[in-house]
Amino acid sequence: MAFRKTMGLLLPLLFCANVWADSLKINPNHPDQYVVVKGDTLWDISAQFLQNPWEWPNLWSHNPQIKNPHLIYPGDTLYFSIVNGQPRLSLSPNDTRIKPRIRESSLEQAIRMIPTDAIAQFLTSPKVVSETELESSPYVIEIAGEHLIAGAGDRVYVRSIKKPKSLGYTIYRKGEVYTSPETKEILGYEAKYIADTTIERSGDPATLIITQSDKEVRRGDRLMGSNDDSLALNFFPHPPANDINGSIISVLDGVSQIGQHNVVVLDKGLDDNLEVGHILDIYHRGLTVKDPFSGKRNDTIKLPDEIAGLLMVFRVFDRVSYALVLEASQAIHVLDTVKTP
Repeated sequence: MAFRKTMGLLLPLLFCANVWADSLKINPNHPDQYVVVKGDTLWDISAQFLQNPWEWPNLWSHNPQIKNPHLIYPGDTLYFSIVNGQPRLSLSPNDTRIKPRIRESSLEQAIRMIPTDAIAQFLTSPKVVSETELESSPYVIEIAGEHLIAGAGDRVYVRSIKKPKSLGYTIYRKGEVYTSPETKEILGYEAKYIADTTIERSGDPATLIITQSDKEVRRGDRLMGSNDDSLALNFFPHPPANDINGSIISVLDGVSQIGQHNVVVLDKGLDDNLEVGHILDIYHRGLTVKDPFSGKRNDTIKLPDEIAGLLMVFRVFDRVSYALVLEASQAIHVLDTVKTP
């Protein structure tokens, strides 16, 4: 599976030794030792020992041996113990000083915080924009050679790019309209990634060459300046400081069933103080059922919401955000709710 591939990412260690110290909850079924395997993440390993994996900084910070858990490798053995009342992970059972050693493979990659390959394609595209931003963008007016559609290597004419903001432009197409399930208010418009281009000649029309494409380019497709600033892979999962009550309003990548490592769209964003790394519980929305035994005609009752999983926000827009499902204890659906843990 894709999330089992290693990516060689060394993520910066960001934690305070006393974070959540009073609320650290140990997994009652934790192993006494655990051998790291290829494809593991810090999240996976922490879940072996903690009920709440996002509390991992407090567990790892009590360890004098593991200075940086991002530099743990497959084949390492971790030992769990209680020292002076504090839970601890170490690289030796007796917690003695470890002598330097040579790893067998120089190509072995350190483990990651989360399965970042599951979200890499969503870090820059697609994106969520306002209707005004999309409709005011330059657009493909014609395709060179009078082709009906265009792909990598083809040239297109675009209105109008007289003063380019960058050498590269990304072609988008209007996708899903994101609306609030509560108020039906429009929260944003999906700009679906179509292709990457570079400018050959500015003007009105401008001439651009398609460098790579995911779908065929059509007349009317919109262009926005390429921007890789949002590409970030060093995440620090943590709960929001404020109460978040939102909903899953869509799922990306064309899947119909939502499970672990799927990417979903939430109806909360920067305007709701949501930020990259925020952890939220997923609740399956309780059904409303008829009560034929109450003696009342057409009597209904709403069943309680049930915990269904956990997700982490990795990209935030003004009013919506993208999130990765880290855990799924049951089937997850569009319109299920998300809340601060």
